[in-house]
Amino acid sequence: MQLLSLNVGLPRQVPWHGTQVTTSIFKEPVAGRVALRTLNLDGDRQSDLTVHGGPAKAVYCYPIAHYEYWKAQLPGHPLPMGVFGENFTVESPLEDDVHIGDRFAVGSAELVVTQPRLPCYKLGIRFASDDMVRRFLASGRTGYYVAVAREGEAGAGDAIAWLSRDPAAVPVSAITRLYIAKEFTPDDAGRVRHALTVDALPASWKNYFREKLTRLAA
Repeated sequence: MQLLSLNVGLPRQVPWHGTQVTTSIFKEPVAGRVALRTLNLDGDRQSDLTVHGGPAKAVYCYPIAHYEYWKAQLPGHPLPMGVFGENFTVESPLEDDVHIGDRFAVGSAELVVTQPRLPCYKLGIRFASDDMVRRFLASGRTGYYVAVAREGEAGAGDAIAWLSRDPAAVPVSAITRLYIAKEFTPDDAGRVRHALTVDALPASWKNYFREKLTRLAA
């Protein structure tokens, strides 16, 4: 596994539907070593901290394999690395293969997988399409956020090495599916209850799933 591109971006104002919007969705690849800190990477900053940022969303990873899918879905649209707003364009793993709580090393930093990415309207700004948010979530190709468990430095070309993983844990793809599910099977409910025991899953997700379990059981 390898870090193919490290991408950062600072907040900027862009026009959207007749107003000015501040966004950090525009990321560009950088060369050399970049410091990974508890809240973000050097040279990178989130715009709206009410929905972005925080220790559980320090770094956003997106697998390169998804680019081929989007090339077919978005013919003629330029797709440079970082176009989906990711900090790390990674060779692997995909959402089916990475679990909440998995830990891996890149460069001198250690990272912990925390959650899938739920796109907001600013992804639509990046692609000049309000429909892009719906398409992105429906595709299941969400990528995933990681927390920085140990600060360090990383750069494009670094190997990504597993430190620990639990094959019985809940995959990122399952968290996304359970989030959008209209109803739960007994297996789904069991998987949600298991996810609630994983320390790395943020409290906001646990609260959402507790409420959903209660609602669907009513």
